[in-house]
Amino acid sequence: MKNNNIIIIMLGVFVALMAALLFRLKLFTVEEEEEDLRLFTVEELALYNGTHPDLPILLGILGSVFDVTKGKSHYGTGGGYNHFAGRDASRAFVSGNFTGDGLTDSLQGLSSSEVKSVVEWRDFYFRSYTFVGKLVGRYYDSQGNSTKYLKGVEVKAARGAQLLEKQKKEEAKQPSCNSRWSQGDGGEVWCDVGVPRLVQRPLEIALTGKMSKRCACFKEEQLGQPGLEVYDGCDFLGKSCRV
Repeated sequence: MKNNNIIIIMLGVFVALMAALLFRLKLFTVEEEEEDLRLFTVEELALYNGTHPDLPILLGILGSVFDVTKGKSHYGTGGGYNHFAGRDASRAFVSGNFTGDGLTDSLQGLSSSEVKSVVEWRDFYFRSYTFVGKLVGRYYDSQGNSTKYLKGVEVKAARGAQLLEKQKKEEAKQPSCNSRWSQGDGGEVWCDVGVPRLVQRPLEIALTGKMSKRCACFKEEQLGQPGLEVYDGCDFLGKSCRV
């Protein structure tokens, strides 16, 4: 019995030592990975624009730099996304402006939903490509720490996600119209229950900076609500409208 107790104690000590060793190895690996990350200047990042056959192709988004060499057919010279290579053109991911001042990392003036889209693009690159470093400038300082601009972007993106979720919940309370379109017949909206009305989306200004409308189905007893708009040329109680 005494020998068994000694064996159990020795096994316990061995397990504890192995756990501590594995923990230290894990910490070392994390530290090693952090050390592998590089801080780039704008001028240094510009060298990795796909024109040099011996250099990887890099791009930045919100200050995070990724190796996109495996997508050379897209990001290399002549590729459809070559305008992103060798720079941080965060704004262009949502603006679609791939020339001149459009290729900038500034998100000034973008709506919360647009900022949210840029953050989602960054997350896509984290999932799909290798994160190799940070770009010193707007989003990271010379020590690689996040700046107030990056924190502001992430807060605005989170706010956009909250507003979008709130809008979805609000709109779910009032069913949307069915719709279809064909080149020969044009467009049509209709309701299985109720009648079609155009109604403003009140959260859209906060999300996109613009006021938009959607088609929703309202029962006859709801038609006295303010802000409901009948489609041009549509009967007041018509269940379908040409648009």
